[in-house]
Amino acid sequence: MTLSEELARLQSLHQSGALNDEEFQRAKARVLDGTSSVGAGTAPAMSALNKLRRSRSDRWIGGVCGGFSIMSGVDSWIWRLIFAMLFLFGGIGIVIYILLWIFVPEE
Repeated sequence: MTLSEELARLQSLHQSGALNDEEFQRAKARVLDGTSSVGAGTAPAMSALNKLRRSRSDRWIGGVCGGFSIMSGVDSWIWRLIFAMLFLFGGIGIVIYILLWIFVPEE
């Protein structure tokens, strides 16, 4: 979406009453500054997801929990406890762990 299209869309939202004056001014400033609201907040999440790697040093089985530990900064034993609890309550933990083991590359 080009800059003029996005400004026109904001103007139409403002005229229809979907945006009040203050919201319109903030959205317009974001668009003009180059930080469009379209997709805002997804870049850090995707960046963190792209950092996910299975650990070679902190592993018991496949290194998935060690990888989550490196990515999130939370101790790996907490991730192991989460997966164990998910396994005990419905068995979904083992399925998720195996899928992550298959699809997440090693560091």
